[in-house]
Amino acid sequence: MRILLATLILVSTAAAQTVTDSKASYIDVAARHSELAHTNDSRTKEAIASLKSCVKLPPVAAPRGRMIIPRHYLNGSHGPTNPAEAEATKVYYAFERRITAGMNQWLVTRSKNEARCAQDQIDTWAQAGTLLDYDPKESSQAWFQVEWTLSSTAITESVLVNESTLDKTKVARDIQWLNKVAHRSVDLDKAGKGTNNHHYWRGLGAIATGVLSSDNDLFAWGVSVYKQGVDEIDQRGALPQELARHERAIHYQSFALQPLVPLADFAERQHVPLYSYRSPTGHTIADAVNFLGEAVANPQVTKAYVPDEQNTDFDAPDFFSFAEFYSHHGPLPAAIAKGLEKPTFATRIGGSTTVLDGYVPRRVAR
Repeated sequence: MRILLATLILVSTAAAQTVTDSKASYIDVAARHSELAHTNDSRTKEAIASLKSCVKLPPVAAPRGRMIIPRHYLNGSHGPTNPAEAEATKVYYAFERRITAGMNQWLVTRSKNEARCAQDQIDTWAQAGTLLDYDPKESSQAWFQVEWTLSSTAITESVLVNESTLDKTKVARDIQWLNKVAHRSVDLDKAGKGTNNHHYWRGLGAIATGVLSSDNDLFAWGVSVYKQGVDEIDQRGALPQELARHERAIHYQSFALQPLVPLADFAERQHVPLYSYRSPTGHTIADAVNFLGEAVANPQVTKAYVPDEQNTDFDAPDFFSFAEFYSHHGPLPAAIAKGLEKPTFATRIGGSTTVLDGYVPRRVAR
């Protein structure tokens, strides 16, 4: 009887981590089309007015050859950033900017030209086999860039697949490419022991691609990464590996939530309830969000982790971007709700995050 029960539990758990709808994305696309067509929200209207157009942006040629990208920081994991890295990654940002612009425009206007533009741009890189030729031992920053561009592209594609007039051959080819990119990134991750924000970004790329390609292995691995992330949360609600980042501690608490929250949404849309997942020590993602709100309101709380005065770059367009999605699942700390008084934007999680799943004031945690 015990063996039978254990077997049933294993089967049930496996079934619960299966892709059931490859077009579900991380938002309800049809519902969002309708909401955007009738929105009276001034912040959403501001975000729509600021959108770029894929059609009007120049095509971004696929980078060729080995990916070698200088480290982001000039020394270690904090401090002054490296201008050589910024120069080397311009092409990846331009690509993410263009494809998310097309997807965002299509979500607002249903423009088939914008959707085709984004798909054609993705296809250019897919045919070139971009994001596959790198070695983390040779260039760890290249691996990091792969996880971010993969997340951006898989998220964009997950929305675009709902446009039925797109060239099916291109869509299939591009999803196959994303699947290869995701598996290589995940395989390299499995060979290591890292569990910080980079692990979460790879989890987001894996789950988004897993949904798109109906790849249950990628999907289930993404779910496991989310749980590992929540398991990292300490008694205060902090993610200790991120809080160790000196003057960037608060920044990295926010940066780690950028992949974790959309990852949960991808799972929820496949009927895997990650927002309610509780760690062995009793924590949920809400604890990490609440700690960030506390740290934004009073940066001195980081003194329990690092002595450094904090860089308070809370005005960055992406800083509160995750909260647009999270706000539909739980109350926001007042400091984070205030940060959402203006639109947010992050190409790595879809471009205009306000357009994608904009926060409307409902509940604010004290």
